[in-house]
Amino acid sequence: MAHDLDSSQLYFNRELSWLQFNSRVLAQALDEKLPPLERLKFLAIYGTNLDEFYMIRVAGLKALYKARIQETGAAKLTPLEQLNEIHTYLHKEHQVLEICYTSIVSKLHENDVHIKNYDTLNDKEKATLKEVFFNEIYPVIIPIAVDATHPFPHLNNLSFGLALTLKDALKNVKHGLIRIPRILPRFLQIGQTFVPIESVVVHFASEVFPGFTPHASTPFRVTRNADIEIEEEEADDFLQLLEEGLRSRNKGSLIRLELREDANKKLTKFLLSHLNLDDKDIYSYKTLPLHLGSLWQIVGDKALSHLVLPTFNPKTLPPLDANNIFEAIDKEDVLLYHPFDSFEPVVQFIKQGAADPETLAIRMTLYRAGQKSPIVKALIDAIRDGKQVMVLVELKARFDEENNLRWAKALEEAGAHVVYGIPGLKVHAKIAQVIKRTGSKLKSYVHLATGNYNPSTAKIYTDISYFTSRKIFSTDATQFFHFLTGFSTHTTLDPLFMSPKQIKPKLIKLIEQESQHGLEGHIILKANSLVDSNIIKALYLASQEGCKIDLIIRGICCLKPGVKGVSDNIKVSSVIGKYLEHARIYYFKNDKVGCYISSADLMPRNLIRRIELMTPILEKKLSQKIEQILRLQLADNSLRWELQSDGNYTKVLPLGKEVNNHCVLEEYVSKIHDKTKKETPDYVNRLAKKILKES
Repeated sequence: MAHDLDSSQLYFNRELSWLQFNSRVLAQALDEKLPPLERLKFLAIYGTNLDEFYMIRVAGLKALYKARIQETGAAKLTPLEQLNEIHTYLHKEHQVLEICYTSIVSKLHENDVHIKNYDTLNDKEKATLKEVFFNEIYPVIIPIAVDATHPFPHLNNLSFGLALTLKDALKNVKHGLIRIPRILPRFLQIGQTFVPIESVVVHFASEVFPGFTPHASTPFRVTRNADIEIEEEEADDFLQLLEEGLRSRNKGSLIRLELREDANKKLTKFLLSHLNLDDKDIYSYKTLPLHLGSLWQIVGDKALSHLVLPTFNPKTLPPLDANNIFEAIDKEDVLLYHPFDSFEPVVQFIKQGAADPETLAIRMTLYRAGQKSPIVKALIDAIRDGKQVMVLVELKARFDEENNLRWAKALEEAGAHVVYGIPGLKVHAKIAQVIKRTGSKLKSYVHLATGNYNPSTAKIYTDISYFTSRKIFSTDATQFFHFLTGFSTHTTLDPLFMSPKQIKPKLIKLIEQESQHGLEGHIILKANSLVDSNIIKALYLASQEGCKIDLIIRGICCLKPGVKGVSDNIKVSSVIGKYLEHARIYYFKNDKVGCYISSADLMPRNLIRRIELMTPILEKKLSQKIEQILRLQLADNSLRWELQSDGNYTKVLPLGKEVNNHCVLEEYVSKIHDKTKKETPDYVNRLAKKILKES
C-alpha cells in the first residue's frame, strides 16, 4: 500500500519536539545519582534554553498568529494551536520544575550550601547584608514611581525587578517599581549561603521610597521578542544597521511575564494593564527563583567544585603533540573528537601560522568566537607581522552579535580584510586556511570542523575537527574564500559540498543510493535537529526498502519512527549528558567515502538559507574512527533516550554493563595520554570494539 509521505500524521511539530528536548535536559536535573550542583547546572540550562525559545520561537508564533497565518510546518498545526500546546505543556511541567528545585536545594543543604531569603537569615547575616545593601546595591538600583505624572517605564528584554504597592502616612496608595540592573549579582553570598537579591531589596523598600511603606510586592521578569529583522538590501552600512538592530532587541513586543505564585492579584493586574499582556502570558513560580539561568552563579562558585562532576582536562595526543603542527599535518590527515581531544591544536594552528615567517595568508570564518578569543588575537598578530588576513565574521550569529561586532571592528582596525556575512544568508561554515611559501611553491593547510572557533565552548561541546594539506581540499578552500569575498553566485565545490546548493541534494542522493542495498544498507545520521521534510521523506523511502537507519538527534526531530510500512526500520536516539552533543556526522555503509562531517544540521535554515560545508573523510582510518564514535553512542545505555512513535522519549536503561560514552572516552583518552607517545592511539576504534562486544 502506498503511503502519502506529505501527510501531517507522519511528522511531529518542531516546537513541541523542542519542548521534549528541554524536558530531557530537565530529566538530568532530576537525576539524584548526579552531584547536586551538576543537577542545578542542568536546571540553569533548562531555564536559559526556555528564555531563548520564548524570545525567538514563541515570539515568532505570536507574530504569525497576528498575521493570520493558517498552518506552519509539515505537521500543519496553526500558530494558535501551537501556542496553546506550548502553554499547556509548560504549565504541566511547572510542577516537575518545583519538585526538582526543592530536591536540589535539599541536597545542597545536606552539603552545607544554602539558598535562603533575607527574612530567614540570622541577625549577624542580616547585619552583613544590610551593609552590602547600602554600600553596593542602594546606589545602583532604580526606584520608579508610576502615577499620573510618572508613566510606566519601558522595560528592556529580560528586565528583572520588583513591583510594589506603597502607602504613605495618610494611607495614600501608590504604585512603584524597583529595577535591579544586571550589573548586580542575582544572589548575594555569605559563605556558602546564597540570598536572592530581591528578598534583600524588598526588605529595604522603605529606604528606596522614603516616607512610604510597602503594602504588597512581587519580583517580576519580562521577556520580549528578541529576533532581529534586518533589511540587508537597503543596508549601506551593515555594521551600523546591526548596531541599530541590537538596540531594537530591547524594544520587541512583550511575550512573557514571570511572577511569584503568591503575587498580589491587584499588583498583577496593575502590571498586566501596563504591559499589555493577558493571563496566558503569565508564568508563576512558588519556590523557584525568577531567571533560572542565574543559577549559573552558584554552579560556577569554585569553592563548590566538589559538588559537580569532575572536570576533565582534554588531552593532546600524537601526532599533534609535536612542536610543529604543520609538520604533523604534512605527514597525515588528522581528526580530533572534542572535548576528549584538546581544542588547543586548533588554536595552535592559527597561532603557529601567524608566527611563521613562511606564512603568507590566513583565512577563516568566525561564527561564535567568544568574549576572549586567542584566535582573534593571533590573527591581529599576523596582520602586524605583515601577513594577509581575511576573516568572515558572521554578524548575524544570534545572541553573539555584540561579541562578533567587537571582533570585526578590532580586526578591521588592525588591517584585516573583513567580510560581514553574505546578503540573505548566514555563513555558518567552519573553515580555516593557512597558506605558506615553501621554497618556490605555495602550500595550503586546511582545518574543517563541525563546531565554532571558541576554546571555551570546545570544552563542553562534542565536535569534530579535521586537519589536512591535501591539494583537493586546499583548492576548494581557496575557491570558497574567493566566493565569500567576490561576486560569484555559481560556486560549487568538489570534494567539499556547500549549501545552499550542494549539501541537501548530496545527502538525498546518498540516502537513495544506500536504500538500494535494502537489508544490507545502513545509514547513521547524527545532528542537533532533523526538520527538513525532503530529507525525512528520503529516509522514509529508504526504510521502506529495508535499509537500517539510526538517527542520533539531540534536539528537534520531526520524523516519526516506528510507523508501520513507513518507518519500521528507523530508530531515533537522543544523547543528553555532561557534554552538549554538537557534532554533525553522516554515515553511509556502502558509500565509497562512508563518513561525512558538516557544520549543517538537517534543517531548512541550514540546508537552504545558510552557507555551510560538508566534508568527506577520505582517509579510511579516520572514517573508521568516526564510525566507531557513532556506534559507541548507539551502544550508550546511560545517557541515551529513544523516540517513540507517539512523540514521547523513553530513557534507555542498562541491562548489562552500563555504557556512558562520555565517561568511557574520558577514561580511555586519559589512559592513552599516559602511555608512551610511541604508540599510535587508534583509541576510539579499539575502545568501541571492546565496548560493543561487551554490550
